[in-house]
Amino acid sequence: MNKINLMEVCKGANRIGISAHIRPDGDAVGSCLALYHYLKHCMPEAYVKVFLENPPACFSKMKGIEDIDSQFPEQEPFDVFFVLDVAKDQERLGEATKYFEQAKKTVNIDHHISNARGSGDVNYVLPEAAATCQVLFELMDQQWMNAKVAEALYVGIIHDCGVFQYSNTTPRTLEVAANLVSYGFNFSQLIEETFYEKTYLQNQLLGRALMESIRFMEGRCIVSCVDRKTMEFYGATSADLDGIVNQLRNTKGVDCAVFMYEISPMTFKVSLRSNEKLDVSKVAGFFGGGGHVRAAGCTLNGTFHDVINNVSAQIEKWIQ
Repeated sequence: MNKINLMEVCKGANRIGISAHIRPDGDAVGSCLALYHYLKHCMPEAYVKVFLENPPACFSKMKGIEDIDSQFPEQEPFDVFFVLDVAKDQERLGEATKYFEQAKKTVNIDHHISNARGSGDVNYVLPEAAATCQVLFELMDQQWMNAKVAEALYVGIIHDCGVFQYSNTTPRTLEVAANLVSYGFNFSQLIEETFYEKTYLQNQLLGRALMESIRFMEGRCIVSCVDRKTMEFYGATSADLDGIVNQLRNTKGVDCAVFMYEISPMTFKVSLRSNEKLDVSKVAGFFGGGGHVRAAGCTLNGTFHDVINNVSAQIEKWIQ
């Protein structure tokens, strides 16, 4: 895929919109804010706006977070509308879909292997990158880089590569991170506040999920589930479940972790994490989802047992 020129793409644009997927994670928030700061710096006369579902509280101290619009009001059509970190289709854009459909030009920038072609008028997908923020770094002219852009890019990268622990971390990922750190922001505090720090409620739910987890396929896989009744009891949202699937994956002897939570009656959001013995993007892709080789997800209907039976059949098919 040919590398794109961000300034060429935005040439002549007066109104530029930016969005990412629903239930935004660190890479979604980081990439949106990084591009926002970059374009505001490069094109000070243009109207630039980010539309995103309410970001998790752990990102509340990021610069520019208060400029994100989570109300999705009616807007005049954008000259250019950027879709970031959205794999496979635009359904995951949620309420921002209307801006995408009305825009004069759409740009899809991503790193998901399941989004090989992209779905914009202009596409740039780099599956070997650890995060969409790493892709953006490669597209940005370094003369326009500043601490606000670098901080946002760094957040996205550490979240999608697990603070450089996951197998998608490459030498290039570390080179990019080193470059970003040179801009002087407090990177260690960012890691602590956005990645490791958990609320008491998050720890309660994590503890419950671990206690109620089940191992299967001779112990090579582990699954846990949080239903609507439990979430309502704790007054929890999906953001309070962040990190559970990764903790399940840390179980010794486990090659694949499955975590699911009920988003509506008999409908589950399923997250998958694996080691080098399983490409979970193939498992998720079978069910219409997507993601990365070691981290992917999908949405499935049925009872808990229906879902895990269907998922385990695909895991058994693809696991080495």
